[in-house]
Amino acid sequence: MSEHRPRTPETERSRRWFMNKALLTGGVAALATMTGCSSGSSDSASTSASSSYGGPPNGMPSGGPGGGGGGGMGPGASEVKYADFTGVTTDGKIVDDLYSIHSTDVSTDSVVKAAQAFLDGLSSAERKSCVFDVDDDEWLKWSNVDGYERQGVRMGDITEKQRNLGYALLGVALSADGLTQTRNIMKLNAFLGDYSGGGRDTLTEGAYFFTFMGNPSTTKPWGFQYEGHHVAINYFVLGDQVVMTPTFMGSEPTSATYKGEKITTFKKETTAGLAALRALTDAQRKKVISSETKAGDNLKAGAGQDNLKLAYQGLAAAEFSDTARTKLLDLVRVYVGNMADAHAEVRMSEVEEHLDDTYFYWIGETKDSSAFYYRVHSPVVLIEYDAQSPLAYGNKSSTGGTGGGMGGPGGTPTQQHIHTIIRTPNGGDYGVDLLKLHLENDH
Repeated sequence: MSEHRPRTPETERSRRWFMNKALLTGGVAALATMTGCSSGSSDSASTSASSSYGGPPNGMPSGGPGGGGGGGMGPGASEVKYADFTGVTTDGKIVDDLYSIHSTDVSTDSVVKAAQAFLDGLSSAERKSCVFDVDDDEWLKWSNVDGYERQGVRMGDITEKQRNLGYALLGVALSADGLTQTRNIMKLNAFLGDYSGGGRDTLTEGAYFFTFMGNPSTTKPWGFQYEGHHVAINYFVLGDQVVMTPTFMGSEPTSATYKGEKITTFKKETTAGLAALRALTDAQRKKVISSETKAGDNLKAGAGQDNLKLAYQGLAAAEFSDTARTKLLDLVRVYVGNMADAHAEVRMSEVEEHLDDTYFYWIGETKDSSAFYYRVHSPVVLIEYDAQSPLAYGNKSSTGGTGGGMGGPGGTPTQQHIHTIIRTPNGGDYGVDLLKLHLENDH
């Protein structure tokens, strides 16, 4: 058994209460409820979510009161347990024989060593708080909401040396682009905290947590989760195979200057989506675009939606020209490319095998500056991009009308608030299917 801090009934209640309260209140009340931000003045340990509800909507972080709509509220919306996990499917039935245990010829030694170095750098109490069993429910208990109560080691509570070991782990697990994106999201989270008046310890660079499922190994299954506001990276390892889904990345705002650094996120995701759409014929675009009117929140496969049933929509790449197929693969590569380069190539080959059955779907207008939603969906990959209505940024006159204030799903979407997610449908998320195969064949 792996070491970890036991969940008390009080802890479980606070997590469920946090989500259910937000679901039931709705509207602006839900936005205030979901703040989950204490009024402390330092980057200290996060206050229990159950004691910090009802704060003013000023500085409201992302999440939205969409509840079961999949916008990223968290596991309280569905309470899926690891043992009950099936993954995203089109109709509730898993497509068999999509994944197998095999050698990829891409070493995971550097990830194992970096993870072990990080764990070895922790105190015994810190380590106990963040190591769980490889099949623990903790895998599924993530959220993009800032005030969600998280387990594990908080980056703002450990020493600089320990944090650097954590960043070193992310540096070998992710690509250079993936690490930059993650760090920029963290910085913009801190910017949002400053923009909102400061004093909110969930809107800082330190409000991100590491948990480990199993122990780092080159032969036995294990993984880690890195999670906080607008970031949730789930990284499963079995031998030299890696599954880095679900991975949620978002930001509000998506562009700002923080400590003198001009930061822009999701430019590639935006331009690659438009490029894929514009590679289609007029007739094909009519089949792909369901509506030019976009809601404030269209995301389906966010946190708490691990067993989502989502039918294919749009048009399959089997009908695309070679150029359009290439552009679609380029789009997928933007998301897959957040993982270390060699492992990303392995993943892309898996995606290409099912390219004919890969559907492209779009909601919204199609100008460079438009707020839109798109989805790429096949038996082995699900990607969503959603430009949402602002919750916290742009509600001050000094912004020159770039945002629009707290709106939630009913507000006007903008490219200054974007959510994205990539998943592995049909049981692949969190490496669940690989772990099942491992246990069936090797034990």
